[in-house]
This record gives sequence, C-alpha cells and structure tokens, in this order.
Amino acid sequence: MSLKPQLEAIIYAAETPISLDQIFSLVKESLLAETPGIDAAEIKSRIRATLEELIVDYSGANHGIEIRQVAGGYRMSTKPEQHDVVRAFAKSLKPPFRLSLPALETLAVVAYKQPVTVPEISEIRGVDSGGVIATLLDRKLVTTAGRKAVIGRPILYRTSKEFLLRFGLSDINELPSMEEFEKLLAESFQSDLIPGEGISAEESAGSPSSDDRSDDRTDDRTDDSAEETAAQLGTEEETETPASLKPE
Repeated sequence: MSLKPQLEAIIYAAETPISLDQIFSLVKESLLAETPGIDAAEIKSRIRATLEELIVDYSGANHGIEIRQVAGGYRMSTKPEQHDVVRAFAKSLKPPFRLSLPALETLAVVAYKQPVTVPEISEIRGVDSGGVIATLLDRKLVTTAGRKAVIGRPILYRTSKEFLLRFGLSDINELPSMEEFEKLLAESFQSDLIPGEGISAEESAGSPSSDDRSDDRTDDRTDDSAEETAAQLGTEEETETPASLKPE
C-alpha cells in the first residue's frame, strides 16, 4: 500500500496533532513488509519526505484544507481564507443533544426488542417509561410501528431512520449482539476501576494528599455541576416512577 494515502488517512482521523514517532509506529510494519531489511532511520526519512509532499499537495488553491505542523505533530485544518464560510456552516448546525441514562436505557430496549410496547419496556426497566418514550419520539429517535394484537391494542415502537443516522448504522442488523454489548460494557467498567499506570497499590490505597485536595475543589463545584448536568441531560429521571406503582 502506498505510504501517502496511509499518512493522509491517519492525519485526517487524528483528533490531536500526531507526531512523527506515532506515525512511525503505525506504518513501520507495512513498510517493512514492502521493503524487508529497511532500517528505522530510512523509514522515518521516507515518512518525512511523504509528509512534505502532502503539505505541498494541500497548499494548492484547489484545496480548502491544509496540513500544518502544530505542537510537535501534524494535523489538518481549514485554510484561513475559508474561515468565514466554515464559521457560517458551524452556526447553521443543530446543537448536539444529550440523552439521560433513562433515555439511553429505553432506547436500548427499543433497539434490541423492537417492535415493543411501553408496558413491555417498563417491565424490563422496572420503572414507568411512558415519559421517556415521549422524549424519544420528540427527538425522532423512535417511531410508532402499529398496535399489538392483544387486549387494549397498545402502540408498538421501533427505532427510526434518525436513530440510524445518529449512530452511523446502515440498518438495525449492524447493532452489536447482546453478548458483544455486554462484553464491551464489562470492559468499560473494568477499565474505569483499574488504577492508573505508575501508581503503586500503597499510593492508590493510602496517600491522602491528592484526594484531600480534590475533595476541596469538588465541594466548591458540586452544586454548580449538578445544575449544569441536569440542564444538559434533561429531566426524564424526575418523571419516572416504579412500574409496580403505576396505576392500572
């Protein structure tokens, strides 16, 4: 595989400026496969030369973006002469919305059990989910799918096209299986619990100095953070009641 498109893709995908050493670690195996026996110095030399070619390529007037060296790395950015049109585009975008934990739980139930009724969702979650479904309908993440052929004919719900767009799916079959989902969730929790590298067990268990300092800072911000989080996530939590207490 040609080195230039590899570097272009890496720089485009990087959220922060990517250094020469990072690029080297990513492409050295493919370069060694193409040219057995090539040493590290030659690989870095080829990377530098290719980066210079990319910088020249993107400097032309037919490109609206450029590759720049920033903070010891390389990154793509819009050219100064395009800032006005990019700024206007950014202002036209809808602000990102956030979902509360109850909304995410309900959306997950709909995604994996669809079509599904509100009573079925509430039974799975253990709380009345009618209010959360209304929020998801309002945000066009779920839609109706007819009525279930049982007594009372409750409305069935399924995920919408907007759901696929938001989560980057071509169809619902691209959702991870329940086993994969549970594994990812378990790994996420496990990574949160593992102490940072370089911290000994005694330090993580005993040293009070950093905790004491963080407690002082946290106390000052608790009220403001709680209000800000509630404003961002919405108020679905406040409207939920246990399913067992819901009147018939």
